[in-house]
Amino acid sequence: MKTRAITGAIFVAVMVASTLFGPYLYSIFFTLLSAWCLYEFYGIVSSEERAPNKVLGIILALTGFAVGSMVAMNLLEPKFLWLVTPLVGLTYIISLFQKRSFPFNDIAYTFLGICYVTFPFFLFAKLGFINGVYNHYIPLGFLILLWTNDTGAYLAGRSFGKHKLFERISPKKTWEGFFGGFILAIVVAVNLEKYFGSLPLWQWIIVAMIISIVGTLGDLVESMLKRSLHVKDSGSILPGHGGFLDRFDGLLLAAPIVYIFLILIS
Repeated sequence: MKTRAITGAIFVAVMVASTLFGPYLYSIFFTLLSAWCLYEFYGIVSSEERAPNKVLGIILALTGFAVGSMVAMNLLEPKFLWLVTPLVGLTYIISLFQKRSFPFNDIAYTFLGICYVTFPFFLFAKLGFINGVYNHYIPLGFLILLWTNDTGAYLAGRSFGKHKLFERISPKKTWEGFFGGFILAIVVAVNLEKYFGSLPLWQWIIVAMIISIVGTLGDLVESMLKRSLHVKDSGSILPGHGGFLDRFDGLLLAAPIVYIFLILIS
């Protein structure tokens, strides 16, 4: 627990700093973080039958994320997003020369990683520019709600957990833990409106509800992935926590829904 707490504190400090020090550091940090998470995804799914093109997949993800971020910061015109198209085609062409038994397995997992990991991270990063100019309060609020939900679920689950939430996939998760995280996230959302502003109270509350509900499902989806591959953690870069992908499993499903919600009501 001591190792876990120290690692968590350092990790949170770095994450908060990345949002506070302006759009450039924010974009660079989450571009690189998403690339590492993609690397972890490719690592856990790779096998004799599945060999995603790690190098090209990460280059494609970095290119799309970086160009998309520069478009969001008005450094490039949207037409430059088309630069990723040749890399998509190259993924198919390279498979012609690799003489693999199941080439489309490799191609499918290459693109699955980008859809499952990179695209949600990109939409999360877009939360910082959702009003046209960089506003660190919205992505920072998202992260706080994500961590709050996890903390509330952990504490409530350990203290009161009896009824299993989804035992087949995650035996330790309970309904009591889920509602503990949900309630704590709502309480924090009320305070975010008071101290962060940026969104009306009702929007912060809905964002908290999305993160709690969809984020929990995202956690279960990653658990399903690891369980199906007989993997305990996505990596070991974070002592006591596993890999980066393990820490952001809730974000992968919640960020796109939050982004869509805020775009639709803006």
